Amino acid sequence: MRIGVIGTGRIGTIHANTLSRHREVGSLILTDADGARAQELAHRLGETAAPGVDEIFKWGVDAVVITTATSAHAELIGRAARSGLPVFCEKPIALDLPGTLHAIAEVETAGTVLQMGFQRRFDAGYTGAREAVRSGRLGRLHTVRALTSDQAPPPVEWLPLSGGLYRDTLIHDFDILRWVTGHEIVDVYAAGSDAGPPMFRAAGDVDTAAVLLTLDDGTLATATATRLNGAGYDVRMELAGELDQVVVGLDDRTPIASTEPTGPPAADKPWTGFLERFGPAYEAELAAFIEVVRGERANPCDGREALQALRVAEACEVSRRERRAVRLAEIPGGASAAAF
Repeated sequence: MRIGVIGTGRIGTIHANTLSRHREVGSLILTDADGARAQELAHRLGETAAPGVDEIFKWGVDAVVITTATSAHAELIGRAARSGLPVFCEKPIALDLPGTLHAIAEVETAGTVLQMGFQRRFDAGYTGAREAVRSGRLGRLHTVRALTSDQAPPPVEWLPLSGGLYRDTLIHDFDILRWVTGHEIVDVYAAGSDAGPPMFRAAGDVDTAAVLLTLDDGTLATATATRLNGAGYDVRMELAGELDQVVVGLDDRTPIASTEPTGPPAADKPWTGFLERFGPAYEAELAAFIEVVRGERANPCDGREALQALRVAEACEVSRRERRAVRLAEIPGGASAAAF
């Protein structure tokens, strides 16, 4: 199998390394807006660098992996679909609903595959939580608490391109909340704070956010995120039911300290970022993509799944701006929600 990787930045480099080692991948063609960066990575991996995106399609590949800046995702997804190629794309499809819906329509018209990069679906902890919920171990689920806390802010020049904290960061929590519980989010009430560094205010973004979400079975969930968690990178989900309670992301590297005299000690080596925390999950999602391309399994996270997570993020933006609860029915694109 020959795969084209478009984008060789931080996550693109990780994915290229993973694919280059996979037994079913014979070769890679790498390209990037920074040609020297693509050349250097290709040389290091013993793969081929292409001068641009056009060559990816002209030289012939069996599938495409898109890890470019978000602004290019939708156009590249459409181009691959029109070429009849299966695509793996990092989230999101686009930063707005029209762009997302258009790209999904192109894929569905072409009858091709689009697998989205929501890597938490492949993490052992979240998989265990899903099994605990679906098996009935927890009993009736009544409360879910999710959080994503980055240790340090992203580069200032990247913030205006990110789509904001809800679309860039909390979108992972929205997706995994649906996936773990098997229920849709029906309304949200969101708040955000820009009291941290002024670069967030300058970008029209917030550095910290909190959301109250109601699921279609009445379960209440909260999701919080921040860019300024100096203790370390912290991603967790707590699920409480009438019979039992479980937590994802609690281990000897969780950057949290107890104030109880007999509580566990603080982590000696706390997580520092998502690439480290979710390394195995990133590998697993690409292994799944290769199986999808080979016709060996169903798509584990298609474009319509990504659309639903984006709709929740859009509802949060409306809620924060208008200071009110927002029903998901107010947000376009819900009529064709995927089953999970």
